[in-house]
Amino acid sequence: MGSSPGTGRSKRAHFLRAALPCLALTALGSAPVAAQSLTPDLFNPNRGGFASPDTLPTRRTAGVPQAPSDSLPALPDPSADPRKARETPATSRIGQVPTYGLPAAGGASSSGYDSLNRKRQQPKLYPGQPKPKRAAGPGSKAPPATPERTLTPPRIASPPSETAHKVPVPPAMAGNVPGQPLRRRLRADEDPFGAVGDYAGSFLIKGGLELSAGYDTNPTRLNKPVGSPAYVIAPDLLVVSDWERHALVADLRGSFSGYTSDMPATINGLASPSPVEANRPDFNGHVDGRLDVTRDFKLLSQLRLRLATDNPGSPNVQAGLQKYPVYAAYGTTIGFDQTFNRFQVSAGATVDRTAYTDSKLTDGTTFPNRDRDFNQYGGVGRFSYDLKPGLKPFVEIEGDTRVHDQPADRNGYFRDSNGGYAKVGSSFEFSRILTGEISVGYSARNYTDPRLSQLAGFLTTGSLIWNASGLTTVKFFTDTQINETTIPGSSGVLVRTYAAEVDHDFRRWLTAVGKFTYGTYDYQNQGRNDKTYSLEGNLIYKLNRNIWVKGTLRHDILDSNVASASSQGTVVLVGVRLQN
Repeated sequence: MGSSPGTGRSKRAHFLRAALPCLALTALGSAPVAAQSLTPDLFNPNRGGFASPDTLPTRRTAGVPQAPSDSLPALPDPSADPRKARETPATSRIGQVPTYGLPAAGGASSSGYDSLNRKRQQPKLYPGQPKPKRAAGPGSKAPPATPERTLTPPRIASPPSETAHKVPVPPAMAGNVPGQPLRRRLRADEDPFGAVGDYAGSFLIKGGLELSAGYDTNPTRLNKPVGSPAYVIAPDLLVVSDWERHALVADLRGSFSGYTSDMPATINGLASPSPVEANRPDFNGHVDGRLDVTRDFKLLSQLRLRLATDNPGSPNVQAGLQKYPVYAAYGTTIGFDQTFNRFQVSAGATVDRTAYTDSKLTDGTTFPNRDRDFNQYGGVGRFSYDLKPGLKPFVEIEGDTRVHDQPADRNGYFRDSNGGYAKVGSSFEFSRILTGEISVGYSARNYTDPRLSQLAGFLTTGSLIWNASGLTTVKFFTDTQINETTIPGSSGVLVRTYAAEVDHDFRRWLTAVGKFTYGTYDYQNQGRNDKTYSLEGNLIYKLNRNIWVKGTLRHDILDSNVASASSQGTVVLVGVRLQN
């Protein structure tokens, strides 16, 4: 049985489709053929080997970090034979450590977590270099965009002239030198027009000089006033140590009141009770030292000097004087200060001397004042307890002996004496608004002459400062003293002084000062009582730290129960103060 006609026709069709292309190739075989030459690029098995590496679309650009050299295909060697490369067996990667773009970590870094708990290596710093700050941990504030300022407090915003051209500042002054210690911040200046002073080693020195001129309606405080133009020269010097331990302070203040007109030598045919020349010097200075032996034990010392004359209008002033005799009161105190927790004990020994110059009379003769010269030896003790912050009560006891150079004075009285005082009080400080110290006590003095009775009385001492506001300050002072006298039959004079002062700043450069002083002079066994009143006003215009202009108006009143002993006087002065 033969095949179907359809099947034979299909086979012949496949044969013809295969034979026709062979015949076409045989017909073209007689034409010349151009073959392609062999090059190493044709046999490069890497992708992109048929193109130049510079023109590859996958070439590396400048923004892509450099990878290891084995990540790029090596360029073929033109002199190499590709047939030899095919004969070399391929290297297997089995068992070899693969190489990637970044090497594996070789150990712990200088910062961060170390699983082996090894000690972190600290950087070495040269002497004086500031230590680097630790990195901020989680939850810390973000560091400031600008570095912190060490010389001035941080500013809220930069001023408009921050970018303006400025004179360059040396790095040492700006505090930008690496390792430079921070400069010590200066204390807040309470008085913008106060004296700055100069440093001499470790001492701060401030000096000043006041020159004033004006008129005094009654320089010698006569019952019938006699006026004279007046001038005042008042220097002062303050030296303070700047030490971490120990202390030394010298405070020296003086003045000289001069008058161009002389007072009358006689009044109603009698010798005048005041001197002809009314010039009067006045100096008050002291030098205080403290030696810190331990934190709780200190050695204290003081040197003091006072130069002055008797007050105008005083009964101690002789009649017929050419000028006031000057006296000098100088001495020293040596003591200690011991602290036992809150309990404090202070004690010291005192030695003082008072000496007068001879009196020059209008007739050209002199009168000695040696009977008024005396030495005083004594001691003082103070016991205080720090009850609470700002309140420190105390008890103070003092005793002394006065020995005169001459046993009897000009009137035949023996004025050697023993005396002292005892007082209780407290020092306090309430929020810096009210500060000071106040005390009350009793004082007594007994004389060797039986004709002189005991001199005793109630005493008050205190010094209070009340800062009523930022522009107003109120001060109060009180003191009680027992002074010697030359009045026959009188044991001495008990002097009490009370003073109140108000300072007000209208501007930082304009200050007004008002002062009122009240005093009593009680002459024992004589029945004489003098009262003094003084009302003073000052207006200070501060040009700068070195020059002040000052005006003074003062009115003094002496009210005595003795006839023809009362007096009044008014002083007007305008001057300038030079200070540094």
